[in-house]
Amino acid sequence: MTGWLLGGGLGLFAAAGLWDLVCGTSTAVRRVAPYLASALGAALLVALGVLGVNGPGRTIGGDLLAVGGPAFALDRLSGMFLTGMFAAAACLSLVFAGWVRPSGRVRGRGLASGYALLLLAAAGVLLSPDAFGFLFAYELLTVAFYLLTALDRAERDNVPASFLTVGFGKLSGSLLLLGFLLLASSAHTLSFAGWAGLPHTAGRQVGYLLLVVGFGAKVGLAPLQVWMPSGYAAAPGPARAAMSGVAVNVGLYGLWRVLAVLGAPPLWLAVGLLVVASFTALLGIAHAAVQPDLHRVIAYSSVENGGLILTGFAVALAGSSLGEPRLEAVGLLAATLQATTHTFAKTALFASAATIGSVYGTSDLDGIRGAGRRLPYSGTAFSVGALTLAGLPPTLGFASEWFLLEALLQQFRVHSLPLHLAMATAGAMLALTVGFAALTFLRLLGLTVLGGDRREPGRRGEDIGVTGRLGLAGLALGCLGLAAVAPLTVRFLATGLSPVVPAQITRGALLQPWVLTSVYRPFSVLSPSWLWITLPVGVATLLVAVLAVTRGGYLRTRRVPAWHSASPGVTGGDRYTSFAFATPTRHVLANILASRHELRHDAEVNEHGSHLTYTTDVVELTEQFLYRPMLVAVMALVRLVKRLQSGRLDAYIGYLLVTVIAVLAVVAASGAR
Repeated sequence: MTGWLLGGGLGLFAAAGLWDLVCGTSTAVRRVAPYLASALGAALLVALGVLGVNGPGRTIGGDLLAVGGPAFALDRLSGMFLTGMFAAAACLSLVFAGWVRPSGRVRGRGLASGYALLLLAAAGVLLSPDAFGFLFAYELLTVAFYLLTALDRAERDNVPASFLTVGFGKLSGSLLLLGFLLLASSAHTLSFAGWAGLPHTAGRQVGYLLLVVGFGAKVGLAPLQVWMPSGYAAAPGPARAAMSGVAVNVGLYGLWRVLAVLGAPPLWLAVGLLVVASFTALLGIAHAAVQPDLHRVIAYSSVENGGLILTGFAVALAGSSLGEPRLEAVGLLAATLQATTHTFAKTALFASAATIGSVYGTSDLDGIRGAGRRLPYSGTAFSVGALTLAGLPPTLGFASEWFLLEALLQQFRVHSLPLHLAMATAGAMLALTVGFAALTFLRLLGLTVLGGDRREPGRRGEDIGVTGRLGLAGLALGCLGLAAVAPLTVRFLATGLSPVVPAQITRGALLQPWVLTSVYRPFSVLSPSWLWITLPVGVATLLVAVLAVTRGGYLRTRRVPAWHSASPGVTGGDRYTSFAFATPTRHVLANILASRHELRHDAEVNEHGSHLTYTTDVVELTEQFLYRPMLVAVMALVRLVKRLQSGRLDAYIGYLLVTVIAVLAVVAASGAR
């Protein structure tokens, strides 16, 4: 059964890519068909994942990609990631089918084949049993990222964005290659199973560090996150959701697999990751809160969520290092819940934003108003995703962030001073992050979704088609439904995490059938399921009370002059904007954003006043103070090396002779020792 499911799923992805390359996009049927095939293939892999979580580990296939072993391996951990990733991918494929149906949105071949390659590579990463197959699939994923970001080269900004994306993808792959080689040389095998029980040598610690940083680059760990905003924005339509909501999980799977195989890391690695990850979350949400572009807001939110997930993972690393399985379990459960939240919510945001941007013809926040009324289906899915990432009840984001805070609050149980301080620091930065996340998505909901459309008030645009509505409904159901059945979600995740931490320890979070607690008992409790009952009852009770007090006047339509800004009488283009909404954030987080403000006196308007221009700008710290100086140094070195290119054959032969002599000298010296 597992072989048929895997073969069917991968075969459908391959067929979808070939269909796009051969048949093109001249008709609606040709445009839609590969995405429907991808949806079916993703559904088959979801079924495979469920079987993997609920059954014993198994190998699938022969020596196709592996070296001396099976081509694919399925266990509970890979089954858990397969289920979540490809459930979102199945819904996204339906959204893609609805988005590409209108003519003009897809320019030629390449989009569907790049998307199919992404899904194919992601499945290969999750099911690879050894380093060779893993890196092969991981590099295919980098190729898919490049194809998607470089597809529309008519946009001038997309060219550097595609190079930046593939550059950091290659950096991530190179770090993984070095880490895998270090571990494989010690274990004398490329199989992940053979790496278990490696002695705690310096080589193992360096390998552990390389793998954490390599996978962190894929997730967006600072300072390796700079490719995400431009890379995601360069991808067309729902392809952004495929990159951010689906494919990014391969980096998380790699980290989870490393912990399962190698076991306890050095404590300094956990402490360092805890501080860097929590700073990454704060840095990401700080930039998301002030961005004027819709896609860049969501992209920077991906950096924030990557930081949140890695913060929980760092707690798990600390628990493993200290030999505290309950601390490891609560951190890993919090990180996995946050990863699940990010998968469905971020996919819903980017997928619905694709239609919103296509209908409005812009991604500028001040050019998009009233999307909820003009595009009710896309606007509703966008709202659900935004509320989820804001961490508001009764969404899954509320439960995942509660677990994450609970994990950091266990600092009093550890006796390592560096770890104690790191958890306290991470908790403070996490509290700031959660607060500004709510502010960020409030701006999107209040102005973009619910705001008034000045240009075409009351007019409905061409929303997503039937298949797209089904896909958006599935993503919204993932954000809301998984919270409603949170105990069942936790039970499923505990089983999936059993290769890392025993399931009975993680299930300590199930205090009662519908009540959750931290793995440590007694501590605090939460029931996301009961919130689905108490919150509607509370809202209904409040509404009845208001209607009784106002004698029905609350429902009568009242027309009053709209409040445009802080000054009365300001109308038109000078009304309250998303830029103005973010101005307090620029001042509060000025140290993180390196905000620069300028008030300029332009000219005298009349005898009563003059024209003032206020400009403000923010700076990406890592780009400004790390990569730009590094680029200057690299370009200086390039100019120096270019002088060696004399064009003379005798000079090149001389360079080669000097190199050979130097290598022979090094080899001889090594043999003498």
